[in-house]
Amino acid sequence: MYIGVLGLQGAYAKHFAMLNSLKIKPVNIRWPDELESCDGLIIPGGESTTITKLLKENELQDALVQFAKEKPVFGTCAGMILMAKSVEDSSVQTLNLIDINVDRNGYGRQVHSFIDDLDINLNGSSFSMRGIFIRAPRILKIGDDVEILASIKQEPVLVRQGHHIAASFHPELTNESRIHKYFSALSTELSIA
Repeated sequence: MYIGVLGLQGAYAKHFAMLNSLKIKPVNIRWPDELESCDGLIIPGGESTTITKLLKENELQDALVQFAKEKPVFGTCAGMILMAKSVEDSSVQTLNLIDINVDRNGYGRQVHSFIDDLDINLNGSSFSMRGIFIRAPRILKIGDDVEILASIKQEPVLVRQGHHIAASFHPELTNESRIHKYFSALSTELSIA
């Protein structure tokens, strides 16, 4: 199995390390043709406006939308922003993969970053983990077909729609690998189908 990690900007190296720890081959994605070998794609945290600009420069915007029609995408932090249907910032062009409306840095600026305990529910199995929120996006509105996998204070922070998942936080910055395993299982299911 090959999972692509968008390597234009941001915390892509941490996702590489997490995938390697799971014996999954990460592929550094910077150009459209590099998506061809991938069973899934991770869009890491970083600066969503910068990633938007680089997606256009590298002609990846349309390629990612086409890829996502058949294969799963997992976005963390800025990745969630890019996957959203809409964002409260006109400088970000979203991929419209998950029916959520998000507010960039909705939990505050860098100084407001925080760690909170989360109860995660994946495939009917629950576990707890520490969620690391760094200038995290806040979900303002959620569509009827979006499944909430984790919340804090009644607000969703991990969601799934179809074969896509998105997190406001950074699971790649922890030792907890079950969200990445869950995503790789989605990738396997679709590559077999």
